Amino acid sequence: MKEAILERFLRYVAVTSQSDGKAGVVPSTEGQRKLAGMLAEELAELGFVNIEISEYSVLTALLPGNLPDNKAVPTVGWCCHLDTVDAGLSPDVHPQVIRGYQGGDICLNKEKDLWMRTSEHPEIEKYVGDDIVVTDGTSVLGADNKSAIANVMTAFDIVVKENRPHGDIYVAFVPDEEIGLLGAKKIDFSKFPVDFAYTVDCCELGEVVYETFNAGSATIRIKGVTAHPMSSKGVLVNPTLIATDFVQMMDRGSTPECTEGTEGFVWVNSIVSNPSQATVSIKIRDHNREKYEAKKELIASAVEYLKVRNPRARIELEVKDMYGNIADALTDDNRCAVDHLYRALEILGDDRSPVELLYKAADNLGITTNTIAMRGGTDGSFISTQGVITPNYFTGGHNFHSNCEFLPLGAAVKSTEVTLTLIDLIAGTKH
Repeated sequence: MKEAILERFLRYVAVTSQSDGKAGVVPSTEGQRKLAGMLAEELAELGFVNIEISEYSVLTALLPGNLPDNKAVPTVGWCCHLDTVDAGLSPDVHPQVIRGYQGGDICLNKEKDLWMRTSEHPEIEKYVGDDIVVTDGTSVLGADNKSAIANVMTAFDIVVKENRPHGDIYVAFVPDEEIGLLGAKKIDFSKFPVDFAYTVDCCELGEVVYETFNAGSATIRIKGVTAHPMSSKGVLVNPTLIATDFVQMMDRGSTPECTEGTEGFVWVNSIVSNPSQATVSIKIRDHNREKYEAKKELIASAVEYLKVRNPRARIELEVKDMYGNIADALTDDNRCAVDHLYRALEILGDDRSPVELLYKAADNLGITTNTIAMRGGTDGSFISTQGVITPNYFTGGHNFHSNCEFLPLGAAVKSTEVTLTLIDLIAGTKH
């Protein structure tokens, strides 16, 4: 299995598919469309049906169930994203495979003198003796999320070749996760009609996620009044100073660098200004929905104060919700999600929710789980708000969004075994 995963992973990362937040279209880059086409061909070879690539490069497909006597089991799906992140590095990935890592620092790029130092990344030494895929130091590796694509495609290949019993299995490969879950928001759920789903989009071996941030963005646009310094008194309205006044009104203790765990934040991540106008870009995050809404209200109140204080400026606020906490989907406000879950529980038993199935799969494989509240989001954060509960589990990779990203192949194998075990548990062939 290890070599099959590696072969697929190297083939997928060879397709440049970095998303572009400035493109204004979905998909934001043609490489994602190319990768979707490649995967569609592979799915067809495996016997998937209803294979469709939408105008947004959302690829959906079905592997029809093969259970005897039309045994009723929940319909499950997997969702993986096609894009890699723009971390200010090269969009092209040049992976290296270190066979039997012996410990110590790793030279990623001799010519550029780029290293992964154990003093900065001690986690690498957990994998002495394992085969590890690393970068050449000039890019991210792309294990986020192409290790997940390799995972599910390898698992599907095994299921088909071994003729393993399974229910209906859907897959959705989506673009532009890294720039706001844009691809997940373009899924046609009539082509992904599952009772629940999974993403494989977190890190270290054993990680399980069913809590993510509630996430939003705010943009403040400030139009000032320009004037020459010789005649500016009482005339000039400086948009840059108004922007900095806003920043000073925010709590410096509630920024990403000052928070951890389930603590939320307001992050002013850019101010772009000139003498006539300024734009302030803000990210809003919190696991707690009430606190998330309070952060939005705080920003709105600050903007109203700035309007009073600067009556001759034109100040506009735009706030957008990006995705929600997966855990919040199981509420009376989202009956669709609850109904899907009830149907699954009626078939599987009360102790077999999508999350409990994850723990059961890990337990069957002897994997110690580490449940984390993710300080971020996955495609499942949006999909869950649409009535399809979608917990998340580990790829086995480390240091996503970094040139020191690496993928231990032993952990990647364990992740793929979780996928296979979930299929078996849902089919009732394992307990």
